[in-house]
Amino acid sequence: MPALFTGVGVALVTLFRPDGALDAPATADLAARLVDLGVGCVLVAGTTGEAAALTAEERGELITAVRAALPADVPVLAGTGAPTGRQAAEHTERAFAAGADAVLALSPPGVADPRAYFDRVAKAATGPLLAYHFPGASSPGIRVDLLPELPVSGLKDSSGDAARLLHEVEVFPGDLWTGAASLLTLCGAVGVAGGLVAAANMAPEECVAALGGDAAAQVRVAAADRAASVDFPAGYKRATAERFGVLPVTRVGG
Repeated sequence: MPALFTGVGVALVTLFRPDGALDAPATADLAARLVDLGVGCVLVAGTTGEAAALTAEERGELITAVRAALPADVPVLAGTGAPTGRQAAEHTERAFAAGADAVLALSPPGVADPRAYFDRVAKAATGPLLAYHFPGASSPGIRVDLLPELPVSGLKDSSGDAARLLHEVEVFPGDLWTGAASLLTLCGAVGVAGGLVAAANMAPEECVAALGGDAAAQVRVAAADRAASVDFPAGYKRATAERFGVLPVTRVGG
């Protein structure tokens, strides 16, 4: 089967009104603007999108609004990871019902072998399921040797570990995307599906150029991402606000 998408996808920020209420229309509008600038997939309700601060109803509203704002050939990916398989399966069912084309499930915290977790999520998925390795957000993540045994069609790896990425290319049969803006050029060089990065909120063109082999763009993207990530997720919100005029209101940490 072809990859869900190739190229650069965005781990979309979620926009809020000044009072902290969800602004789904503004978020959908931002997604459409990013697609016009070269983004080929939009991840909503992910780590960067402050999913932990969204209610189930808000997640559904967000997915529906973003799906309606984008061309049909641009997939909407929904984050559905949770501390337990039961919770992740419920998020997954709701995400597909709201219009998501695929889901991304972060591995559960404190679980060394997440195979049972992903098996449960896969049973609830009515479309493509991608695994998410991000030990910085949910330790310990997913061991490389377990990847071929997971019932998933792809993997997002946000560890930023280049050696691990190359190991995944060697052993993982599914599609692979990096979540690390600093590895876009490497991903392009070794022929993986692409990147799914927060930096594409603020510098989509530079991310596309970096994946295409532009070394100078890769250095600039890495610098911008490094600066924004110091204060997560507020740093990405501020950088996106400076570029596109959106509000930098956050819930996480507020």
